[in-house]
Amino acid sequence: MKQFPEGFLWGGATAANQCEGAYLADGKGLSTVDVIPAGKDRFPVMLGELKMLSCDEAHQYPSHEAIDFYHHYKEDIALFAEMGFKTFRMSISWTRIFPNGDDPTPNEAGLKFYDDVFDECLKYGIEPLVTITHFDVPIHLVETLGSWRSREMIVHYERLCEVLFERYKNKVTYWLTFNEINMLLHLPFMGAGLLFEEGDDVLSIKYQAAHHQLMASALATKIAKRINPNFKIGCMLAAGVTYANTCAPEDAFKAMTKERESYFFIDVQSRGEYPNYALKMMENEGIHVQMEPEDAQILKENTVDFISFSYYASRLTSADPKVNATTEGNVFASLKNPYLKASEWGWQIDPLGLRTTLNMLYDRYQKPLFIVENGLGAVDMPDENGYVEDDYRIDYLRAHVQAMRDAIALDGVDLMGYTPWGCIDLVSASTGEMKKRYGFIYVDKDNEGNGTLKRSKKKSFEWYKNVINSNGTTL
Repeated sequence: MKQFPEGFLWGGATAANQCEGAYLADGKGLSTVDVIPAGKDRFPVMLGELKMLSCDEAHQYPSHEAIDFYHHYKEDIALFAEMGFKTFRMSISWTRIFPNGDDPTPNEAGLKFYDDVFDECLKYGIEPLVTITHFDVPIHLVETLGSWRSREMIVHYERLCEVLFERYKNKVTYWLTFNEINMLLHLPFMGAGLLFEEGDDVLSIKYQAAHHQLMASALATKIAKRINPNFKIGCMLAAGVTYANTCAPEDAFKAMTKERESYFFIDVQSRGEYPNYALKMMENEGIHVQMEPEDAQILKENTVDFISFSYYASRLTSADPKVNATTEGNVFASLKNPYLKASEWGWQIDPLGLRTTLNMLYDRYQKPLFIVENGLGAVDMPDENGYVEDDYRIDYLRAHVQAMRDAIALDGVDLMGYTPWGCIDLVSASTGEMKKRYGFIYVDKDNEGNGTLKRSKKKSFEWYKNVINSNGTTL
């Protein structure tokens, strides 16, 4: 079997709000993710159903300490280097740079922190892959503008990009504009800082916010190419093939429409225009989106260089409303697929679905692809030294790497790299838990915030090290 291409970017992925901690350190401002609690109120807040724009003593907020990457980054990056990482996907905390989002000048302490992180990566030959916005909006902009429902957000995002691109133009090559941009439709506060009042036209607000983010992404690409033509700008979606429950044509059509909900965003970012199906859907659903005369040209002239995505599970859907036995998987509801096993959190494990997803995306866009999230969330049981025999994680990842290899070698997919999610244990975005672990590195901390934060290698650490060292031939 042909090996992965030379220069394939093996690595791992994190997000600022799930690992950095130090949530108000060195001038950082309050962000949307900082006010999303653990526990029963988490989903109502993420959905925008429960308004929470500050913190209180009645809730626990996982982002406040997380795994304290802010003070452990040197130790953590050294462990990534020991595994042989070629790239490290991370995100910028918007409120470390502009604490309120509309500050007249950026916060130098925040800029220096990322300088130090990038320098540490480059010391080991690790290429930073930077997400500009990973579920992160300054609370001040939510309170004053209504977040991405306002077109003024584009201006503040452009300023953020201008500062980041200019500051790090010689340290970072690969950028992602928004993490899982399609999540705006499913978790509107988590994804875009959106809140709703009684009587709001919720769908129109969501799609208006989506248009503003798509414009912001295009303008970020324009700024990037002006500052450094060698920058590579990517978009990012939460992906996963959707199967029809039966061979009934109605089920097949339903599966196609469910996938289009996510592809719509990438169609715009990759092709530079709204697809007809999206325009017709908005017309038929009475969704009103205000677009300015110049928007179409900006979108057309500033498309992305590559397409990145997360893949955890496939989904199954039916056109029959009576068929409603759903799993707990990620945010996307899915019928239970009898042909697949599921994780402890109900996410259906489907390596072949990854190969299918790779083919569908490459056939659709003919642009390089990058898998920037993939992994198995599981309850790990460490010994007294923090060592975890996580063969279940190795089995999961091995099957998915084999699927990637098949997509490259047998199908001709152009795949740039692979950064498994949570290469070090961190806070789960969906549940706010620590016990839902993904990492090759165990972090001593529990759901209640107790623990020493000591780092230790799991069995999967050495396995992944061998995968990278062999460029995917030793699995």
